[in-house]
Amino acid sequence: MPHKAPVENLPLTAAHWGVYRAEVNEGKLRALHPFERDPNPSLIANGYIGVLDDELRIDAPMVRKSWLENGPGSATDKRGVDPFVQVTWDEAETLVANELNRVKASFGNEAIYGGSYGWSGAGRFHHAQSQLHRFLNCIGGYTRSVNTYSLAAGEVILSHILGDPASFIHNPPSWQSVVENGELLVAFGGMPLRNSQISSGGTGAHRARSALSDAKKKGMSFVNISPMRSDVAADLNADWIAARPGSDVALMLAIAHEFLSNNWHDRSFLDRYTTGFETFARYVIGQVDGIVKSAAWAADIANVPAQTIKDLASRMATSRTLISVSWSLTRQEHGEQPFWMATTLAAMLGQIGLPGAGIAFGYCAANSIGMERQPIKFASFQQGKNPVTTFIPVARISDMLLNPGSTFRFNGQTLTYPDIKLVYWAGGNPFHHHQDLTKLERAWQKPDTIIAHEWCWNALAKRSDIVLPCTTQLERRDLMMTPRDPYIVSMEEVVPPHAEARDDYEIFTGISRKLGVDTSFTEGRSSDDWLRWLYEESRQKADSCGVILPDHATFTEKGWHYIDPGTPSSGALEAFRKDPRVARLETQSGRIEICCAQIADSRQDNILPHPAWYAPEEWLGNATGKHRLHLISGQPADKLHSQLDHGPESQVKKVNGRAVAGLNPVDAETMGVCDGVLLRVYNERGACLVSARLDPSLMQGCIAISTGAWLDAARQEDGTLICQNGNPNTLTRDQGTSDLAQGPAAHSCLVSIEKLTVSFGQSKAYLPPVIQRA
Repeated sequence: MPHKAPVENLPLTAAHWGVYRAEVNEGKLRALHPFERDPNPSLIANGYIGVLDDELRIDAPMVRKSWLENGPGSATDKRGVDPFVQVTWDEAETLVANELNRVKASFGNEAIYGGSYGWSGAGRFHHAQSQLHRFLNCIGGYTRSVNTYSLAAGEVILSHILGDPASFIHNPPSWQSVVENGELLVAFGGMPLRNSQISSGGTGAHRARSALSDAKKKGMSFVNISPMRSDVAADLNADWIAARPGSDVALMLAIAHEFLSNNWHDRSFLDRYTTGFETFARYVIGQVDGIVKSAAWAADIANVPAQTIKDLASRMATSRTLISVSWSLTRQEHGEQPFWMATTLAAMLGQIGLPGAGIAFGYCAANSIGMERQPIKFASFQQGKNPVTTFIPVARISDMLLNPGSTFRFNGQTLTYPDIKLVYWAGGNPFHHHQDLTKLERAWQKPDTIIAHEWCWNALAKRSDIVLPCTTQLERRDLMMTPRDPYIVSMEEVVPPHAEARDDYEIFTGISRKLGVDTSFTEGRSSDDWLRWLYEESRQKADSCGVILPDHATFTEKGWHYIDPGTPSSGALEAFRKDPRVARLETQSGRIEICCAQIADSRQDNILPHPAWYAPEEWLGNATGKHRLHLISGQPADKLHSQLDHGPESQVKKVNGRAVAGLNPVDAETMGVCDGVLLRVYNERGACLVSARLDPSLMQGCIAISTGAWLDAARQEDGTLICQNGNPNTLTRDQGTSDLAQGPAAHSCLVSIEKLTVSFGQSKAYLPPVIQRA
């Protein structure tokens, strides 16, 4: 029955995609109503309805049968195939503790990989990765990962050219600054609103849509440089430049050439705030390699008319211009270059640090991008110190597992892959995030033991040896408290934990007790003790910043509190513009590094010390062989990564039970494809099955398949995987962006398609494994 009492009286919970009030009847979640303060709530929360206690829910500790019977390292090729045996929590804790002790004693803590990449819950305390890292540090440390799948190449290059990357990524000119002052916003890679549903740590009010609409009403113009017209909201009437995927840097260089040729660059700004511009300018005009980076040159590369490039350069030079660069542009070969080159363009315009102008890295990549940052440094559940110094770039996990002892280059260093015996994962799913899943499946057979905390039987859980059932954020109390959002929320336990599920803190407390480190892990506090401590510590930190938070009792009774963000900000570079000597950047020169001496000194292979154009190995510019479609594998609109793919919000968006592949109608007609046709998309790395959808907003030569479909893997005749559920990472390349950042290069990918006339039946992705009950 529909809820009749006022929605505002229902308990609050929070997720990365928003804040909601939970309607519960007889212990069952019936609905999640959007927070009354959210002007544009996300529907992703509907994915929880019906899945908290369905057949895919993990209801007790489970151990893979071959591992349980024959010990670590047994039949690792059966991961994903073997049945599971239910055990008690005491048995599971003992198995985990004994295995950790065995690996430590025989191989050292370096042999434990605790990268555990993932978003998990939005709460301040029950953040699975933080819980895992604190636990592993209590037992002597672990091999870790650095950077993110989202924009690793951008994070590394920004550390060289601007300093602390987080400051510049998460603190661009604020939306209000843009609304009040902006004239032209040029979006390289677009600004897809589907991504702005999400914000790490939670979000109380979705702001991007209304901010962009307000800016449009104020007279701002927009340019969308993307293979997808839909990557900028239709009501903004953006000019669409459908450049070839991967050609953005060539386009930017041609714009820079126009600035130079017409003397549109701000020489005084470049002299005062940057270093190395003259070296870069010589490259642009062709003195370095004999190639003039003109509009005519870029036109052939980007498949964009030269006059269009010239006109855009003129508009940018005569407007208060804000350049936004999508995170997706970093996930390709040489993904470091777009952020570097876009920063250089903004510096040439001389508008960096001005209200509503300059540079932004990823408007709409998350709801928090463009929000005013809080001055408060909220308290956190400290992870402690990791005594192990070994690490890998986050996207190099397959290479690490397959090549122990081999060396690789990263950010000017030569490093060695450790020999990993145990993988401990909590709060993520590598069989969603990672590329070339055939290679990952092979690598996943190498460790002796894989331990996972999971709440449902996804691809990770099915491929683990020990599976410990954890709660969802709806089944525990927590705090949504992040400097990237003006709301703090007291998250309630709106439904009881399912069956034997425990929260990560309780799980690690039990294991730490077996290992004799429970005192250092818990510090004698319960979960509720920690939540109160986190709030009171944060309240003191807020007070020191002049922000008054209510006492704990008042806060929990109301359930939320709003912190006034204050004056609109021109972003992290505002203070630097006012006085570059006082607000020096954390770079070698203290200024914006257009030419970076640190990169030059490190002698990075094949990387010039300034932004430059490098043709990708695999892209439409050389699609003359077997594969002639460029794969765009962006983020889904109906879930966060692969979370809740089995839920109703995601399932209803599928066509004939499978993920959708967008095709331009002209390409579709040429290939004899119509809406709803089952396609096999393939290359040498693997294949996936999808349903076709004709999309006139997609440029010709591209196929768009969102990530997030749970893996349903079968072997093809050549040994590669085919996902019968539409996971595009069976197709993408597991190759570093370059030796500089070693980020993922998923978007440098060519594929072919064929129509299928036979039915493959229901996907097995949403079926639990065989379980032997006690």
